[in-house]
This record gives sequence, C-alpha cells and structure tokens, in this order.
Amino acid sequence: MQALHGRSILVTGASSGIGAATARLLAGAGARITLLARRPDRLRQVAADCPDSKVIAADVGDWPAIERACADAAYDAVIANAGLARGVDPLQSGVPAEWSEVVDTNIKGVLHVIRATLPGMQARGRGDLVLLGSVAGRQVYPGGGVYCATKHAVRALYEGLRLDDPGSGVRYATIDPGLVRTEFGLVRFRGDADKAYAPYKGIQPLEPEDVADAILWVLTRPPHVNVGELVLWSTAQASTTKVHRKS
Repeated sequence: MQALHGRSILVTGASSGIGAATARLLAGAGARITLLARRPDRLRQVAADCPDSKVIAADVGDWPAIERACADAAYDAVIANAGLARGVDPLQSGVPAEWSEVVDTNIKGVLHVIRATLPGMQARGRGDLVLLGSVAGRQVYPGGGVYCATKHAVRALYEGLRLDDPGSGVRYATIDPGLVRTEFGLVRFRGDADKAYAPYKGIQPLEPEDVADAILWVLTRPPHVNVGELVLWSTAQASTTKVHRKS
C-alpha cells in the first residue's frame, strides 16, 4: 500500500458528487488536493473540508483555461471526474446544442485534462491518471445514446493511453460505476427533482463515497500494481436496464 501523505492530486468536477467525495477522502488520507470545477462557491465549501487545498474555477471544456491552470503544476495523480448528461431524448429528436455540451465536457474535457497534466507525470516517471467512466461506457440504454457514446469514448481513451505509454511509470485506470446517488439527474433532467431521483427509488444505489473509496484503493496499490478497470454496481442493479426494486 502506498501512502498518499503529501502527494499532489488534481480532482476535476470537484464541486459535488463523486468529485467532492473523492477530494474529501483523499485529503483525509493526507494528500494535497487541487479542486477544479465551474462553481467557485461550491468549490470553496468542499475546500473547507480539505486542508491545504487549492481551488480552480474553470470549465474542463475550455482548453486555454485548463492549459493556464495546469501550466506550473506538478501533480502526482489526476482524477478526471467532470462529466454530465442532458435529457433522455432519442437521437432523432435530441437537442444539438445539448449534445455539444455533453461532448465538450465528457470527451474534450477529459482530453484537455490529459494533455495538460500527463506530460509532466511522464517526465517525472511516475503518477496516476484515473478516468471516471461509467457502465454506460459498456452497455447502451434507451435515451442515452449521446451520453453512452461519450462514456464509450472515455473507455477508448483509457485503452489508448495504455497502448501509447507503456513503461513510463504512469498508471492508468478507469472507474466505471452504475447508479450513484448524486446531482447527475438534476442536470440531466434540467432541475426536475422527481425525474432526477426516480432511478434511486426502491433500491440502495451506490453513494459518492463508495466510488471515492474505490479511487483511494486504486491509488494506494503498490507501484508495480496497476488496477486498470474497475466496475462498480449497486447490488440491486444487474445492468443499465435491469434493476430490482423493492415495492
């Protein structure tokens, strides 16, 4: 087990949900956290629980902003967590502007963070790059075509990284959770709380802390151990379309 004490770790999408839980857990393990997200007020709230942390208010989809933010940073680990979905419309009636937002965040945003931080880790001969994928990157479901496509892309980026960079000392991982109780649905359903939280009714879904715990485990394996792919399901969830709910 590797200690995280004193390690510098960037967490994107750190203002809520999985990102916030991960920042708090890793900070509690002694890491120095840089929290990056679009909402500075929410970031400051999370930072209050993360001693010796730094806040960057930026959109991962904005390459110049990410390049500037990471220009002088030397991260020991990067958690590329920022992501979102918009709606559950079938492709033939989807909203192109919303597609662009999802693609810019979930694919281009991940690429921007990789490009800005990976060369430094490679030059130092060590580091961890953890991508937050999803079971939606393994199984497609109705109404999720665009979101699922972006998460399939994240899985492809993970596989590409492993092929492009063997032997550098950098470890690559993708963490792919199923249903997690976060604000994800509020964003997807444009603030409609009834629709947002309906998927969690009758089950015990994963919590953000469950995913954060998996990330901590990945980061603390011995240096020669690379946990590449980790899939997390709620016990009640069998697939992206099959969930056992208590009446």
